[in-house]
Amino acid sequence: QVQLVESGGGLVQAGGSLRLSCAASGGTFGELAMGWFRQTPGKEREFVAAINRSGGSTYYVDSVKGRFTISRDNAKTSLYLQMNTLKPEDTAVYHCAATYGGSYYYKAHEYDYWGQGTQITVSS
Repeated sequence: QVQLVESGGGLVQAGGSLRLSCAASGGTFGELAMGWFRQTPGKEREFVAAINRSGGSTYYVDSVKGRFTISRDNAKTSLYLQMNTLKPEDTAVYHCAATYGGSYYYKAHEYDYWGQGTQITVSS
């Protein structure tokens, strides 16, 4: 069983930056494809970014391309999301997700493990 714990959320002004972390335990991190999703009240969980198990391939939703960077440190069993030039529409609860697999994945149902999430609020 894989446990995921996010950290790094908070309140930031528009144009600012935040870095989210996701600490993984209980699994074989180097074999896990990882992703970040976000959710706002009343809406479905939205894909943000994904990375394959080696870190060599990444994929982003169009709305964050050029602003967000997903990365991982397999030695530290951690996933990161560097978020720059934040906008009010980035406000959401951000969840990290994991699944065993050799590619990257951008659909929520493809992930087996989820963290509880961390709140990001971007003020205008």
